[in-house]
Amino acid sequence: MHISIARKIKLSPVRILSIGFALLIFLGAILLTFPISSADGTWTPFLDCLFTSTSATCITGLVTLDTGSHWNYFGKTVILFLIQVSGLGFMSFATLFALILGKKITLRERLIMQEAMNTFDLQGLVKLAKYILIFTFSVEGIGALFLSTQFIPEFGFAKGIYYSIWHSISAFCNAGFDLFGETSNKFISIVGWQRNPVVVMTLGVLIAVGGLGFSVWADIYNYKNMKSLSLHSKIVITITLFLIFGGAAIIYIIEHNNPATIGNMSLVDKFTNSLFAAVTPRTAGMNSIPTAEMMPTSRFFTMVLMFIGGSPGSTAGGIKTSTLGIIIMAIICTVKGKEDTEIYKRRISKDLVLKAFTIATIGLLVVASATMILTVTERKMGFSLEFLLYEATSAFATVGLTLGVTPFLSSLGKVLIILCMYVGRVGPLTIALSLSKNKKKSSIRYPEDKILVG
Repeated sequence: MHISIARKIKLSPVRILSIGFALLIFLGAILLTFPISSADGTWTPFLDCLFTSTSATCITGLVTLDTGSHWNYFGKTVILFLIQVSGLGFMSFATLFALILGKKITLRERLIMQEAMNTFDLQGLVKLAKYILIFTFSVEGIGALFLSTQFIPEFGFAKGIYYSIWHSISAFCNAGFDLFGETSNKFISIVGWQRNPVVVMTLGVLIAVGGLGFSVWADIYNYKNMKSLSLHSKIVITITLFLIFGGAAIIYIIEHNNPATIGNMSLVDKFTNSLFAAVTPRTAGMNSIPTAEMMPTSRFFTMVLMFIGGSPGSTAGGIKTSTLGIIIMAIICTVKGKEDTEIYKRRISKDLVLKAFTIATIGLLVVASATMILTVTERKMGFSLEFLLYEATSAFATVGLTLGVTPFLSSLGKVLIILCMYVGRVGPLTIALSLSKNKKKSSIRYPEDKILVG
């Protein structure tokens, strides 16, 4: 009897991941609700705490309450813990504690780790988890060291060290949270540091490193020649470099004469801020120039960058760079009349191509549906369609950039954005698989027929 019940309640790896993220979100929300977390020692509305916890756990950065001014150090540390656990993946943390306690990692736990880390096979997962932890803490430590050279003179030793560690973790995990907001000047992100190249470039490098993916960095570490890199790493590196430097060039061209953004800056500051503006939508959420003051073309281009996001197995969100690479090459090969999708003289399976198109399509549907609903729930505030589309894209891609909509969301709007962030972090395909029933592959194949397309 007990055995049969145990079998019935067994969950698939995708369902465990979905439930795990949800539990972490609710735990964080409960802690943030208590007066011990707020700066003024009062209770914080649960919906705002749920929103903040979801944003931190889904490493997004959208907030209804200014992080720097509303929360005390306990609340800020809770948020940082959620960012770090989610950025690494709670299965990596679970593995760390299991290894410390001397416990063995079971096959079932390895399957969950495989799903969480988005890897190809089960071999070497524990070793990869150790590598992820060492690599993450090392990069975050170096980032904090660079930031401390600027923050300690500004805030003093203790606060400077705390701010350096806090923002290094937030940037590497692509979270987009910051502590620079004040009661009189909220939601300013790192605009106050836009003319400090050390801060801007350090945060930019941390975001790019975190968004590249742990498996790619393992490949780079073991690099001998181009042939030694996996196809996955080649695609990710190619798309990432194109988006960062191509994106920076486009933003510079559009914004270089805009006095509200980079128009009045020096050439060096224009370069660093353009580069940062191309890096942060993928998917960090910090901004060194006011997003609402950018030209409409730049705002639309930023939405495109947000939707693409970072790379699989990284701390970033979006549909991912490899998904974009597969879709582009599938289209090119189809136009050329090729039967197979080919990248770097390798053939991509039709199942993988179909999966890439599925992820992108579900993402577009989620963003479009969320935008449409926001036009109804937020109609009293009078936000334009562009502003609401920007908000929905930012939430789904777990970016955290906003045009000023988030603090003024209605209760229904907050719930909708929470759902978008959750779907975007766990993954639209993972959500769909977790909700579907596990069925055996059908042995029945129906007759093939034709439909006119195009």
